[in-house]
Amino acid sequence: MSSYFSVLSGWMIPITRVLEEWQIDLADVLKDCDVKSEDFKDQESRLSAEKMALIIDYCNRKKGRKDFALAIAKAFHPGMFHALGYAMMSSESLKDALYRIARYKRVVSNTCTLNVEERGENIHFVMDIKCYEDSQRPVLTQDCIIAFLGTIVQFARETLKTDYNPLEIHFNWPKPNYDTSFLNDYFKCDIVFDSDELSLVFDEKTLSKQLVGGNPLLTQSHEKILDDYLSRLDKNDVEQLVKNRIYEMLPLGTPSQTEIASQLGMSLRNLQRRLQEKQTSFRDILENTRKKLALEYILQSHLSFSEIGYLVGFSNIGNFNRAFKRWTGVTPGVYRKQQHNIIMESTEPRSTL
Repeated sequence: MSSYFSVLSGWMIPITRVLEEWQIDLADVLKDCDVKSEDFKDQESRLSAEKMALIIDYCNRKKGRKDFALAIAKAFHPGMFHALGYAMMSSESLKDALYRIARYKRVVSNTCTLNVEERGENIHFVMDIKCYEDSQRPVLTQDCIIAFLGTIVQFARETLKTDYNPLEIHFNWPKPNYDTSFLNDYFKCDIVFDSDELSLVFDEKTLSKQLVGGNPLLTQSHEKILDDYLSRLDKNDVEQLVKNRIYEMLPLGTPSQTEIASQLGMSLRNLQRRLQEKQTSFRDILENTRKKLALEYILQSHLSFSEIGYLVGFSNIGNFNRAFKRWTGVTPGVYRKQQHNIIMESTEPRSTL
């Protein structure tokens, strides 16, 4: 069962960089941690979560330190997360990126679930770690968790081009009996041990700012790659399979549930039953997919509203306008103008005294 829980081998990109910085021989690490080079031969390879933990622990012990996990975070590179890393970089805001990370987290690892929770003026990025069935031991070690949360903070800093800090970080384990000042030095925020949740807390205002590098067209391209990868990763994920088919068929008109079932080689009743087991429905998936695409297309000023309606499967502009107002509360024209104003405000140079 231990090999079932895995992480994307892209983590070896920052790990290799830190090994060089710490002057630790990669060949020794692979040999002593029983990791084969073919385990990370390409960007889609998977590495056992336990092997990831072994590598971090090995390097800490080798140098008598505790901060290898955060050294990994500092060496962040988009490629470590497959196409998700580049989709993160082209997101319209950090909040948008966090939602994208949560949605595609299975690309990076199947060891946890991620949720973005908006609580008042703050946003909580919450991790829920899975446990081994036999021992109920968490699949991820504390160091692996620190490496991931540290990477999210590093991504935010590099995206904003500032030394941005979260408001708080919550760990759901007691404060260790060793010096944890390296955590304070890195996160530069309140650290809460023995918390009820495992999370990063951000201020919503900063995370909602429009990013200069935001590019909806690039994001869509990357998400198509991610959807294809997830389909290969788990061919039994009927929700993902339905979503992929909808993506492909929408420009030709709204696909019916019967057409999708036929495309997937199953009966309509079987498709409905399997979606119900996932606590969703064809109608929900279709609606959410249309909304997501429409909100991305609307930011592309070269596309007319009738073209966007066509791309998301509406036969006429009236139906598209009504659906868009149901999704956002405003018409496509008003929404595009609002987003344009937000972009102009976020990119307007500020005078200095």
